[in-house]
Amino acid sequence: MTISIKRSYDTPQKEDGFRVLIDRLWPRGLSKERAAIDLWAKNIAPSTELRKWFGHDPEKWVEFQRRYLAEIEANPALPELVKSIKGRRVTLVYSAKDERHNDAVVLQKFLSGGT
Repeated sequence: MTISIKRSYDTPQKEDGFRVLIDRLWPRGLSKERAAIDLWAKNIAPSTELRKWFGHDPEKWVEFQRRYLAEIEANPALPELVKSIKGRRVTLVYSAKDERHNDAVVLQKFLSGGT
């Protein structure tokens, strides 16, 4: 299974495979047609409290990763997500501007067995 990540505002490509939106909120100003999302897994996103605490502050990145991994591991939506993506080429789609410090980076690493 190959898992990539991509911003929701980037043009979908055939190579993306199965596109999973992992944000709790739908990307602002993006139509469903343009987004080309196959699955909206909003329940796997960081909790509202964690998202607001982090605020995409790179100085909080290490702690955000730790907290979000704990949320992922305890998340009852995880088995369904794993089942949905098993054996597929997958692109985790996110809206954050920061391409290095966001929940997709953490989730990709987790799902790829890198944690």
